[in-house]
Amino acid sequence: MRASRLTGTVAGVIALALTAAGCGLSGGSDSGDATAGGCKVDKGNVGTGKLTGDIKGKITFQTTNLKKDFGDFFNGVIKDFEKAHPDASVKWIDDPGDNTFTQRTVADAQACTLPDVLNLNAETATALTKSGYLLNVGVKDPDASKPFVPAFWNSSTFKDASGMPAHTALPWYTGGIVLTYNTDLLKQAGIDPEKPPTTLFGLFADYEKIAKASDGKYYATMANPVWRIPADFDQMNIKMLTDNGKAAIFGDDPRTTQWVAWMAKLYKEGAMPKDSLSSNNDPSTLYSQGKVAYGSTNPSFVRFVKQNSPSVYAKTGVGQQPFDKLGHTTGAPQYISVAATSKNAPASLAFAEFLTNAENQTAWCKDPAVVIFPTTTTSLNDPFFQNVTGSDPFSQARKLVAEQLKTTTAYQTILSPAVQNAIVAQVQLAMQGKKTPAQAVKDAQDKANELLKQAG
Repeated sequence: MRASRLTGTVAGVIALALTAAGCGLSGGSDSGDATAGGCKVDKGNVGTGKLTGDIKGKITFQTTNLKKDFGDFFNGVIKDFEKAHPDASVKWIDDPGDNTFTQRTVADAQACTLPDVLNLNAETATALTKSGYLLNVGVKDPDASKPFVPAFWNSSTFKDASGMPAHTALPWYTGGIVLTYNTDLLKQAGIDPEKPPTTLFGLFADYEKIAKASDGKYYATMANPVWRIPADFDQMNIKMLTDNGKAAIFGDDPRTTQWVAWMAKLYKEGAMPKDSLSSNNDPSTLYSQGKVAYGSTNPSFVRFVKQNSPSVYAKTGVGQQPFDKLGHTTGAPQYISVAATSKNAPASLAFAEFLTNAENQTAWCKDPAVVIFPTTTTSLNDPFFQNVTGSDPFSQARKLVAEQLKTTTAYQTILSPAVQNAIVAQVQLAMQGKKTPAQAVKDAQDKANELLKQAG
């Protein structure tokens, strides 16, 4: 199961060393009216040309569901930034990051009330970029890309209203992708935990072994395909949309129908709990009870298991998520963006770059109670990530993902909730035996195209 939000409580926060990140922002304000979306802004915030101006003024920084676990850390970052820039001040707010986040954030943008600096996922960044509400940091600071692993910097490119790419975000932290599994349950099904499959269909074959061996006493995974679309298709390098994002083409690849056929077969044979087909619950609870063999692909999942089920944690193994057709891991990070509507854009961009610099990323990701990873090259070269020696699941997850990240594609197909739900609904019908896999794929693509056409 793919997940991007951290869970649980983090004990202890790494002290942050003072680093005044230089943004290269100087000179006078580029005053005068222009527009971003439907809002009046300083003309220096939009168009071509480097952003100039003093780092001063009040700005608002918004995260999503991080204040409870990371309050001390981010308050420290803010204090250090304000110390380095005495004329600037930062107000921190925290959004719950629920399933209405994109809708609410777009509404704030249309009301010209976006926070100055925002923690965004790819879906929300896509929507805001298309409407012109985010600062193009790649243009406004030509050196912005330098700290980041190239794939992560490339992943921060979204398309504007004209369909042109724009670097409207800075890549922040990422979770990586791993297999987590109950070694005892795999052994009972005749599966060697030390030899994880290298393809998704190979993984599905292991799911089938579990269904045959368990006799309903435990399961391989959860049924709802919402956890796997588009993640599995991306991993298999099945192209879901045309280059301009205006049409669905996933049905043109025969492997899509094969994937749906596998899902239907596995559901029928008992590899998945019947009542999980339409449930949004991830495998956390059932895995912790020893009733599901495979857990979340988010490395932070091992922390949840350790806290909630030490006996299952002792049986938990961590392995490589199938490389499949791509030959390397995928997945997009969380992002930090600057609102093009910011009244103090130089200070906002300075803070965004300070927050995401190597020193701050390394300090946060070293917290011993969480498994997250930085997006800067310097951070990933830190001995903390390169010289992992422990054999516990935490250490193994850190080591495995750190090895992946320098060559990751950081790729993720961005689907609107409506399009994703339309595809998922058709797959669910196939899994229930109400449609053939081929018909479900055809109908899913047709329905996706209808929605994409309506969206323009």
